[in-house]
Amino acid sequence: MKLQLVLWDWNGTLLDDVTLCVDALNRLLARYGYDRQYDLDGYRKIFGFPIRDYYLRAGFDFDRHSFDALAQSYMQDYVPASAACPLMPGAEQTLSRLQAAGKKQVILSASPIGTLRQQAGQRGLLPYFDRLLGLGDIYAKSKVELGLSYLAEERFDPDAAVMVGDSVHDFEVSRALGVRCVLYSGGHQPPEALAATGAPVVQSLSAAADWILRQD
Repeated sequence: MKLQLVLWDWNGTLLDDVTLCVDALNRLLARYGYDRQYDLDGYRKIFGFPIRDYYLRAGFDFDRHSFDALAQSYMQDYVPASAACPLMPGAEQTLSRLQAAGKKQVILSASPIGTLRQQAGQRGLLPYFDRLLGLGDIYAKSKVELGLSYLAEERFDPDAAVMVGDSVHDFEVSRALGVRCVLYSGGHQPPEALAATGAPVVQSLSAAADWILRQD
């Protein structure tokens, strides 16, 4: 079936916040007295969802510091700093290309909806999207319920939709939604982790658009 809807992940897919997230993690570790620090490769190896599990892999001890306190502290650091994050290479051109091809585009993100609106709006991307779907709190739970509700509300056939993301979780979300999936290797998780899902893995957003348009 021809693809009509593109569900975009935001962080690490359209927004290049990977370096900021490494730095913010290291600042959080230092702020709470942990001596562990990560470089980019180390970060990409431990990152994943749920965020609570990722924090444990990073070395945080919830008996010493609650997940809620850590998440609040992280976001207080991350959100202001994220204003300086660039888009991923080719992001706006890819969105424009798919829009011109008649594709409906939606952001489906684990980010809080307010943060998502702010970040997309600051970069002038809102005209490309029919909807922004983000979570109601800062704890980055699953995107599945958001996506299922949207597809049901719009009465959209999952066979006509594709998820584009940069994480194994995005693949898991796509499976739960019953939609196709393309994974971008320039984000928060390494290519080998993405390839293990069996989904197509691309090195650029332009290549993701190529794959989507080939399905027509």
